[in-house]
Amino acid sequence: MAVNPSPATSSPLHLLHPIDLASYGPVIPVLVIDRVEDALPLARALYAGGVQVLEVTLRTPVALAAIAQIARQLPEVVVGAGTVLSAGDARRAREAGARFAISPGYSRELGQACRALGLPLLPGVATASEIMAAFADGFQFFKLFPAEVLGGLALLKAWASPFRHVSFCPTGGITEATAPQYLALPNVRCVGGSWLAPAQSVHAGDWARITQLAREAQALRPPR
Repeated sequence: MAVNPSPATSSPLHLLHPIDLASYGPVIPVLVIDRVEDALPLARALYAGGVQVLEVTLRTPVALAAIAQIARQLPEVVVGAGTVLSAGDARRAREAGARFAISPGYSRELGQACRALGLPLLPGVATASEIMAAFADGFQFFKLFPAEVLGGLALLKAWASPFRHVSFCPTGGITEATAPQYLALPNVRCVGGSWLAPAQSVHAGDWARITQLAREAQALRPPR
C-alpha cells in the first residue's frame, strides 16, 4: 500500500495506489445507480466535465453491472466500487472490473482480501482506534465517513497533529458549498460527494446538468 502520493500518469490504466485517486481531481462522485441503462451516459457526462474517477456504490442490484459496463466501454475512466463490506464484495467488484474499492469502515479481513485481489482499498474510518488499526496494516489514506455527522472540519483539524502521517477523503454530507473548506485542510486530499449526480437529473437524463456540476467540482480546490 502506498505511503507517498504518486502523480497521475497520462493514462488512468496505470493507477496503482489508493492515494493516486486524489491526483485526478478534488471530488470523487459517489454514485447510486438504480438503472443500468443510466451507467454509461452518467459516466460519460461526468467525464465530459473533467471527472475521471467514479465510485459506484454497491447499494443497488444493478451496481456490479453498472461497474462492468463503465469499465468495458469507457476505459479512460477509473471506476471503483463503494460500500464494499466484505471479501466477497471485493471479489465481485474486482470481477466486474472495479479498479479500486472504498469501504465505510475497516476490517483486517477486508484489507487482506483487497491486497490478495490486487484491488486498491480506500478504507473508511470514524474513530482514532480505526485509524490506528488500519495504519498498523499499512494504510495511510482514509475515507472519513460520515464526515459531517462525526464532526467534519473540527475533527479533521483535531486529528492533524496526532495523525500527521495520514490523510483523508471526507465523505458524507459534504456539499459544493462546504467542500472548499475541507479541501483547504492540509490533511485532506480530496472529498467524496453525491451532489455531482442528483437523482432527479439522472432519472430525467439531464446529462448536460451533470457535466456542468462536474466542471464546477473540478474547480473547487483552493490554492495551497
